[in-house]
Amino acid sequence: MSSQGFWLIFLLPVISFVLISVLVKPLTRRDSPVAGYITIMAITGSVILSIWTLAEVLGAPNHEIHVPDIIWVTIGDFTIKTGIIMDALTAVMVVVVSVVSLMVQIYSLGYMEHFVHHDGDTYTRYYAWMSLFTASMLGLIIADNLLLMFVFWEMVGLCSYLLIGYWFHRPSAANAAKKAFIVTRFGDFGFLAAILVLYTNTGTFDTAQLSDMAATGLLTGGILTWAAIGIFSGAMGKSAQFPLHVWLPDAMEGPTPVSALIHSATMVSAGVFLVARIFPIFAHSIEAVTLVATIGGFTAIFAASMGLVMNDIKRVLAYSTISQLGYMMLALGAAGIVLNHEGHVTVEAAKAAVAIGIFHLFTHAFFKSLLFLGAGSVNHATGTFDMRLMGGLRKAMPWTYITFLMGALSLAGIWPLAGFWSKDEILITALDGNTLLFILAMITVFMTAFYMFRVIFMTFHGEYRGGESEEYRHPHESSKVMVLPLVFLAVLAVGVGWWSLGGNFAEFMGEHHPHAAGFFDIFASSPWPIISLLLALAGIGLAYLMYGSKRISAEKIGARFKMLYNALINKYWFDELYENIIVKKALLGGIFAGFQEVDANGVDSVVNGVAEGTFGSGNIIRRLQTGQLQLYGLFIGLGAAVIAIVLFIVS
Repeated sequence: MSSQGFWLIFLLPVISFVLISVLVKPLTRRDSPVAGYITIMAITGSVILSIWTLAEVLGAPNHEIHVPDIIWVTIGDFTIKTGIIMDALTAVMVVVVSVVSLMVQIYSLGYMEHFVHHDGDTYTRYYAWMSLFTASMLGLIIADNLLLMFVFWEMVGLCSYLLIGYWFHRPSAANAAKKAFIVTRFGDFGFLAAILVLYTNTGTFDTAQLSDMAATGLLTGGILTWAAIGIFSGAMGKSAQFPLHVWLPDAMEGPTPVSALIHSATMVSAGVFLVARIFPIFAHSIEAVTLVATIGGFTAIFAASMGLVMNDIKRVLAYSTISQLGYMMLALGAAGIVLNHEGHVTVEAAKAAVAIGIFHLFTHAFFKSLLFLGAGSVNHATGTFDMRLMGGLRKAMPWTYITFLMGALSLAGIWPLAGFWSKDEILITALDGNTLLFILAMITVFMTAFYMFRVIFMTFHGEYRGGESEEYRHPHESSKVMVLPLVFLAVLAVGVGWWSLGGNFAEFMGEHHPHAAGFFDIFASSPWPIISLLLALAGIGLAYLMYGSKRISAEKIGARFKMLYNALINKYWFDELYENIIVKKALLGGIFAGFQEVDANGVDSVVNGVAEGTFGSGNIIRRLQTGQLQLYGLFIGLGAAVIAIVLFIVS
């Protein structure tokens, strides 16, 4: 494939966005699905090109294809070049983003139909932003320098803001969009600062050159460590890592297909991808990789604990996403710790070390998008996301049930589904890197299985509890256009994990992984896969006893551990901490209180004074406008006389 073909992966969704915004919106009816068809065709093209790219990278030397740079900006002697980095990491990510996005766009034709016909909404605005969202993520993936990556990074943030607040007339949606935008800005400040530090000390934005400088010792010490930590702060914001996790659960206010895309292949995956792309720099700082592993391991168990008690099905999945992103960060950080312990930190080794974290991102994208789309299907049937109003849906919605079950089993890490293979690698790497983080990861395995099958039993088993209103008394299966993407993603949730067998995925990323094994050999090579599988089954068993057979009372457990339950259901009061204490008291009432006085008594006084002066002078001049022609003639005559006298004196 030529370099133009690689660029088209990104450009096709851009073209879709432009066509919908410029032509489709003014020329079609409000309820016309033309915008959806254009988006689907464009992203289908990206999928085809992405799969073609993956095949070419698989057969290329060192699994990398060189693409010539393009001069982006020239100002005197200052030149910024940009281009595409087409390696194994890029090839995997473009397939993930384009395939998941295509399924989401197809599903949206059915999901958004209700809102178009009942709420007077439009397809055009929705699909225009979804096209731009997909393009932004693809641009971030293929960019070969930090400056261009930052541009696309901010575009991803902008699109997430627009789509989370898609129903902007709802105060909750508008507030959620602002919250996501503001919280992620804190992380992005660190990312931008790191870019400036790196450029100041190296004179380049190119990620490959920066990696080589770190490997050769030209970039080292505190500069390297602080730059890595700054980049990681940006990743923490986008990937909702503790303590910047608070925006992601509220992002559920957007349409459910948007949630599916954000949580699986775009916004939150961007942070993990960023760390993986810059990992050769991270790997040369033991402090940086230890921080990544620690934050990731803590986030995994911290978020999973809140998922145990949520009653909104999308919020359970949201906390699950935060937890799984923590797993990915743990995998990246632990791999870096192992590299440092082995004393074998090269660019090639660092690129290969990201295989474990990226493989979990790869599998997670498919089963998490499946679960969110399944939640949207359930919402169509019941009118609610509250699982306490569901139950018994497996009979009314058999396709949704079986596909959702496949996604839940994969997320729980049940053999031989995709999630089992990717989680197993993370657990073994965590054990090699840090024993405490390994223990946290193992506990999270149990919690993940429990909260996912709590969702299964509350939503699909037992008796139906009536939905949101009388309109939803008789739930039924969703339309084919919504079910088909569920089936396709379910197949992927079952099968994509097998790519890791025999170390195939690790070898594709650059190096044979020491823990790679065959389909059954993995159980013979280590006891931990069996133990993790037993923990997952125990979590499913406990969920069945509490929410399936109800032999154990969930209410009594909650009452016995009331303080813990209150902490979990209130999300450890982090929202209250940030809003009431840090923002209102510490910032507005403390640090910025003086600025408020300056603003009120200084800036406002000057601005108001200028306005009052202008108004006063205008009022005086207005009085001269009497409307009497004789007076006007007098002033004209006097003016002419003054001009004549001045000219006479000057001459």
